[in-house]
Amino acid sequence: MNEWYTLGVVGLVIVAVVFAIVRFRINPVIALALGAAAIGLLTGLGPADTVATMTRGFGDVMMEAGLLIAWGVLIGAMLNEMGAITRLVDGLLRTFGRRGVPYALGLSFATYLQTIFIDVMIVIAAPLARRIAPRLGRYGTGIMGVAFAVGLEAGIVLMVPGFAAVALAGLLGVPLGVMLIGGFAVVVPTVALTILLMTIGFRLGFWTPERDEKAVVEDAVPDASAEPAHVKVDTASAPRIDTTPTGTVRTAIGGVPHGHTLTAERTQRERPLILLFAPMLAALLLIAVQAVLTVMEVELAAMQFLGNPVIALLLAVIATGVIGRSAIGTKRIEKSLVKGFQDGGQIFVLTGVGGSLAAVIAEGDLGSILQGYFQATTFAPILVVWVMAALLHIAVGSVTLSAITAAGVIAPVASTLGLNPLLIALAAGAGALFCIHVTSNTFWLLQSFLGQSVRGALKTVTVGVSLASVIALAMTLLLAVFI
Repeated sequence: MNEWYTLGVVGLVIVAVVFAIVRFRINPVIALALGAAAIGLLTGLGPADTVATMTRGFGDVMMEAGLLIAWGVLIGAMLNEMGAITRLVDGLLRTFGRRGVPYALGLSFATYLQTIFIDVMIVIAAPLARRIAPRLGRYGTGIMGVAFAVGLEAGIVLMVPGFAAVALAGLLGVPLGVMLIGGFAVVVPTVALTILLMTIGFRLGFWTPERDEKAVVEDAVPDASAEPAHVKVDTASAPRIDTTPTGTVRTAIGGVPHGHTLTAERTQRERPLILLFAPMLAALLLIAVQAVLTVMEVELAAMQFLGNPVIALLLAVIATGVIGRSAIGTKRIEKSLVKGFQDGGQIFVLTGVGGSLAAVIAEGDLGSILQGYFQATTFAPILVVWVMAALLHIAVGSVTLSAITAAGVIAPVASTLGLNPLLIALAAGAGALFCIHVTSNTFWLLQSFLGQSVRGALKTVTVGVSLASVIALAMTLLLAVFI
């Protein structure tokens, strides 16, 4: 089949999916599934293979991220019930100030909190973002969306131990220490400048809360006989929460009058905040240690088990539940687990169907098609690898795959050009950030967990991270002057 026909079909279907969701408000799950089926049928994959590929794509995503999402949702639900998120928000606001919190979070995600498991970070930290957003004003949800999207995505391709960054370093023979330093030099200004510029854009009218935001999960009608001590504050309902300067939570839901301090918050004052977050932090530490051991080619059977994300986060779920039972009682912890499972259902389906679309697109081997139009050249090789990675990502929807493919094409001639392989790695990573859209499961996780409509996610994730991609390219070109 003609290559341009294949490229055209994929491009038109993706545009049609986005238009259907934004303009006609078709449910994203339905639109993505129809888009995947259309691409398969129109590109000659055939009815049977189209269905098989969609099913395999769904299963692959669930196999990779399903349990991680489940454990993360449950940890977040219990922390929310215990009031830990509210207290952490107050601490961040006191430390960094209202305007500094998005930068603090974005840079934290992109540097020292960067792990290879981006989905875990999203589901655990999303309740924190939804608590902070109302305190940032009318555009808070958009600002927090950008901070999350840019920090997490830029870190995974530019900053060790991000999986793609480690893969690029290995492919190009860049020492991890050099990749760490070079990535830090690029990612810090990239994240800070992107958040700043997008915030300015939102304040100038680029963000419309009425159309770009939506409630994550609506509160169930509470039992009228329930005691005030058992009333739950839902992170998804942040606009209904009023927090005083001293951090006292006040609410008007469930029959609790304004000014009534929740018993849960009084109970939490008796528990150190570090204790509540200790299981989650310990799990992330185990995961990070195992990642370092893997890079160093050190095999320890105990760490291979405990440092596996599925096991580490499962242990965190158990430990958080034990702490929660002692803090607020078994009944409330069990209720939070039930609600966590309810909230996670829609995320599983949306993420899985996004994987179906990506699988059908990848089945058409668009990566190989696009590679044929590019050859390594002495003319602006950094720009070439950036453009190649950007186009590959638009086509196949994989940040890691597009970065590695683009770097691999130019790597063989890098030495003859006198080009530092670090610059190739950074350019490939920067280009792979361009235009993250509906084929990415990260797009749907950020859209669902941060209370954005699809229109809003296209602004924070697609536009915001694309801006970061361009800024990262500029930072890489600037770095090339000095190395």
